[in-house]
Amino acid sequence: MIKSVLITGANAGLGKEAARQLAQQPGIEKIYLGCRNRDKARLVQSELEKLSGKRIFEIVLIDVSNLDSVRNAVAQLPACIDALIMNAGGTGGKHFNEKNSEGVTQIFAVNLLGHAVLTEELLKANKLKYVALYAGSEAARGVKEMGMKRPDLKTSSIEEFVSIGDGSFYGDTHDATIPYGPIKYMAALWISSMARKHPKIRFITMSPGATTGTEGFNTLSPLKQFFMKSMMQAMLLLGKVHRVETGAQRYIDGLFNDTYKSGSFYASQKGLTGPLGEQGLIFADINNENFQDNAYQAIQRFIK
Repeated sequence: MIKSVLITGANAGLGKEAARQLAQQPGIEKIYLGCRNRDKARLVQSELEKLSGKRIFEIVLIDVSNLDSVRNAVAQLPACIDALIMNAGGTGGKHFNEKNSEGVTQIFAVNLLGHAVLTEELLKANKLKYVALYAGSEAARGVKEMGMKRPDLKTSSIEEFVSIGDGSFYGDTHDATIPYGPIKYMAALWISSMARKHPKIRFITMSPGATTGTEGFNTLSPLKQFFMKSMMQAMLLLGKVHRVETGAQRYIDGLFNDTYKSGSFYASQKGLTGPLGEQGLIFADINNENFQDNAYQAIQRFIK
């Protein structure tokens, strides 16, 4: 039974809403709010306590783009957790394509490398018991509605996945939506590989879908940000995207519904909203175990 959950990126948007919904679940005793900023985290903690009437929220300072911060967060975690929601991500800030000390781009660090290290450190410390859920994206298969092309890998080799990590795969781009899809695709493969390596833990990639109220676009340029948010509002009126409550509910379902199989990637069957579908049944390469393990090995190259 899931009693304790850690959520990364819990100070706003999907992470905050997931925490609110989790507090309503029977048996939940502790929700760890993984946040970068203590002051913002305290405000969210206070708000969630008022909304839920429960004092079950605890702050964990963590910046998933910084591996020292990730390792320190695991060391400071006071008890093991039953479930992990890897929600933090986004477009990586104004310098998303710059490489950090690990040799990966900022957008790769915040969306994938930090969560990979977080998961492995939790497992090493025996602090993760049942479920690890990664926030996937329909961008992993391309999103025509948002002008995002499907990732075009030639070999899916370790070296090609390394090139996604260090940014050379897509070159000197100024558009953060270009690397976003390949990174989310690689993350789904990594989760599938982890599921086979750790059969006692249920590993799920669950896309929250396209949601309004998320902060995922806030680090884009002002013009791109305005364009994307305006498009989202228009698509909401047309029923092509959904509200943040629906996206967070997908996380909750992924945690508690065992019919979502370990190692699988779930996202909207069509477009950005609506019924969920197992993506490996739509795109066979997602279920290719060789590709999955190559993605895993590429990530290991960057972990010091």
